[in-house]
Amino acid sequence: MKPLLELKNISTFIGPFHILQGVSLEVYPGEAVVILGRNGAGKTTTLRSIVGLQPAASGQITLDGVNLLGLPPYQAVRTGIGYVPEDYGIFDFLSVEENLLIAMWIEDKDTLARRDSVLDLFPALKDSYKRPASTLSGGQRQMLSIARALVNENKIILIDEPSKGLAPIIVEKVRDALLKFKNKSTIILVEQNFDMACSVGDRFYIINEGRTELNGPIQELYDDQELQRKYLGVVNA
Repeated sequence: MKPLLELKNISTFIGPFHILQGVSLEVYPGEAVVILGRNGAGKTTTLRSIVGLQPAASGQITLDGVNLLGLPPYQAVRTGIGYVPEDYGIFDFLSVEENLLIAMWIEDKDTLARRDSVLDLFPALKDSYKRPASTLSGGQRQMLSIARALVNENKIILIDEPSKGLAPIIVEKVRDALLKFKNKSTIILVEQNFDMACSVGDRFYIINEGRTELNGPIQELYDDQELQRKYLGVVNA
């Protein structure tokens, strides 16, 4: 089986700073891949490089055989990428309904059916459907951000730190939602919550100082406390 998404030796700068210095990874159809690493390792920059928000200076990025390197973000996402940024990326002055509508590429029968299934996945959004996004809680805002990425027929979903700043009970709800739709989607998840990452992910990549350091089945990392200490500074209890 060929990878759906492939990164080869990506190099990305932010201003004068060389953030990614050799990131490579493969994601296969139907799997959930978790990108892990310490703060500042380059995890978010990797996702932003894929969608062109932080253009890679060199390397190779392909999605289903299509070269993404050099594409502006609006073209990159149209190849089939749903992107959930770390800061939600929703419009506070629009309602939940309007946020979902504006995210749709086309408002056809299939897209509206996906919207309805997303609202079933996140009942709190259905209850707040007509409310401005500015009135939502942090957890509801995160749900809306994910929902916006799911309304289109994307090939892959990139999700950046969905548990950040959320209360534990809300983290559980977001995790449960990810588990429900992971069987229907291909996912890349950047996540600092180790337990959540392990419960959602099938495989992992560790990025260290802008380079891909290690990868493998998530269970292997879960079982290896020495690797957790070395690369993540955490130990699974």
